[in-house]
Amino acid sequence: MIKIDENRIFQIIEERKPRSIALNGAEALIPRLQDVADHVHEKFGIEAYVIGDPCWGSCDLNTHAADMLGADLLFNVGHTVAMETFGEKVVMINAYDDVSFDSVARKFAKDMQGRYKAISLVTDSQHLEEVDKARQVFEEFGYKVIIGRGKGQLRDAQVFGCEFYPAWNVQKQVDCYVFLGQSQFHSASVAMSTEKPTFMLDPYFEEYTQVNEFAQGLQKRAILSIYKAADAERIGIVIGLKEGQFAHVRALELKKEFERLGKKVQLIAITEITSDRMQIFKGIDAFVQVACPRIATDNHFTKPMLSVPQALALIKLLKKEPIEDFLRIQHWL
Repeated sequence: MIKIDENRIFQIIEERKPRSIALNGAEALIPRLQDVADHVHEKFGIEAYVIGDPCWGSCDLNTHAADMLGADLLFNVGHTVAMETFGEKVVMINAYDDVSFDSVARKFAKDMQGRYKAISLVTDSQHLEEVDKARQVFEEFGYKVIIGRGKGQLRDAQVFGCEFYPAWNVQKQVDCYVFLGQSQFHSASVAMSTEKPTFMLDPYFEEYTQVNEFAQGLQKRAILSIYKAADAERIGIVIGLKEGQFAHVRALELKKEFERLGKKVQLIAITEITSDRMQIFKGIDAFVQVACPRIATDNHFTKPMLSVPQALALIKLLKKEPIEDFLRIQHWL
């Protein structure tokens, strides 16, 4: 069960005395955020808005919505990062899942004895509090457990879909990665960036799955898009307008590189980057988006859509340079 740190929200409201607040988080949390909004209004008598737009992480905080509503504070729930605040208005609130990994961890540890000796535990924000408990299980079975150190926004053992320092920095010390949770989105990124055996432990169905084959499928599709884009005469460089994904400078850098290589380039700015929206633009043979790298690797577009690592690989390809290992980096932005 997901537990939102409602007491921390109350504490901050008591300290800062806002006239109104806004709440946002992942779509699955919205019904819970409705309850929190009711509790805030009942306890403090202030307006509490639930923002229903998608929120994919700390790069997608919807602060513009809070500004339009005139909310003094915006509580972003369920995207735990190493810092608690962003600017004066945004406060990050923990939402942890208290489901136990004990059973599935024991099952995996028993089945894999002899195959792997040193493992690294990684997870997303919802399961960070279960890492130490899972570590104890694996150590009982004689495994050496390595917990990668956090960096930037990431806490120890934590990975994003585009950023994986705790996994990347220990890859020479481990035989495989064990991801705690149901997220192929996160676990596949670990597999692609390290190319080491990566397993996903599902505590609800008490099953484990190796995700490398799924990750290889994503990687093959990413490579195919690069080669298709090589024939493009005109490239559209798409700048995401979400505040945490706004990479204007990177877009201009890529524009110059492609123009040096003889490509025509048009700059496009948009908030939601989808296949339907991209089809509106005429005369564009391929796109490069500098917002979120997973938009390009995880979604289908009718024309090639590249992330920044793919765009850098395309530039190498056009220069007749090798492009292997373009995803084997610790951060895909």
